Amino acid sequence: SPCAPYVCPMPPPASTQGARVFEEADPLVLSGGAALSEVDVVFDTYGTLDRDAGNAVLITHALTGDAHASDWWATMVGPGKPVDTNRFFVICPNLLGGCNGTTGPRSTDPVTGRRYGLDFPILSMSDLVAVHRRLIAHLGVSRLYAAVGGSLGGMQILQWALEAPDEIARAVLVAASSRLTAQNIAFSAVARASITGDPDFADGQYADGAGPRQGMAVARQMAHITYVSEENLERKFGRRFQRAESQPGFGVDFAVESYLDHQGSKFVERFDALSYLCFTRVMDYFDPFPHSPDGIASPDRADGTDGTGSPSGAEADSAGGWPDFLVLSFTSDWRFDTRHSVRIARELVGRGARVDFREIESPWGHDSFLFEIDGYQSAVTSFLA
Repeated sequence: SPCAPYVCPMPPPASTQGARVFEEADPLVLSGGAALSEVDVVFDTYGTLDRDAGNAVLITHALTGDAHASDWWATMVGPGKPVDTNRFFVICPNLLGGCNGTTGPRSTDPVTGRRYGLDFPILSMSDLVAVHRRLIAHLGVSRLYAAVGGSLGGMQILQWALEAPDEIARAVLVAASSRLTAQNIAFSAVARASITGDPDFADGQYADGAGPRQGMAVARQMAHITYVSEENLERKFGRRFQRAESQPGFGVDFAVESYLDHQGSKFVERFDALSYLCFTRVMDYFDPFPHSPDGIASPDRADGTDGTGSPSGAEADSAGGWPDFLVLSFTSDWRFDTRHSVRIARELVGRGARVDFREIESPWGHDSFLFEIDGYQSAVTSFLA
């Protein structure tokens, strides 16, 4: 069971579709120089697209998410929710490099006839965005009413807004980062080492149903600890034992250990190790503001101004042309703490964008973006209105 109250309404009916958005005559040239001659995308849609295609909202998923937004983000997407499927045409695609239908390391390389495996190119955030930009064009949408994403999803939207600001009218970035800290990179490095060090990793050439299951489970357990807060774990588990009495030893004795075992077991059944390696590296290298002089240090004010309304830390490039931004962080998120969101807000304001930044009170850690929280859903609802 989840570590916080979770609203699970009846999800709206979804249409799961697939599209080939790049092909041999028009390949995807990646930012690193490699090319993919075929790129397929699987995506869910909800609602109906208006005649003028003006009501399209893109949902971008986080590290281990998928296209089924109404399942994992039921607090945000659905009838009467902030991203109202009665009002909007909602699109949620899987990511390039993933394992849920969109081209990734377990796909067949049309050149060799074999799975890519570890030969799948290293991707950048820009590459993920390039595929989704092509998908949106394929669907007949030239400008999104809004794009909404949490964590890695928010990072994708930030990259898109910087590359093609005219294609998004409103951007909602929740618990996101514009530059991972050394600590964040270290967590991902240990997770990857757990996966690649598993004897069943087999240099990435494992068979269907096989692979580094133990390494993946441990990677997920460690990552999950970083997604929740200490208060969260104390509230739910404390030092309670899994059984009526303690059974000392090196097996599962505490309730929190059983919970982590469950998280690891679920994860290996639904996600692929190579995609996990791929996406964690995309996040490590992401740094769209490389010349920002002070990393994630706070500006003079949380809204990125010096108190007079003038941008601090950068000069405005343009007075217009940007989406409107809603940037949200959570008080207990120590994986991407509020300084990460403040940096984003400051840099965007410095480029002339209009930014509404808010820190939301929550005890649930980084995963707060998935839950029903006072002031959170209402902020998104108001922004999208």
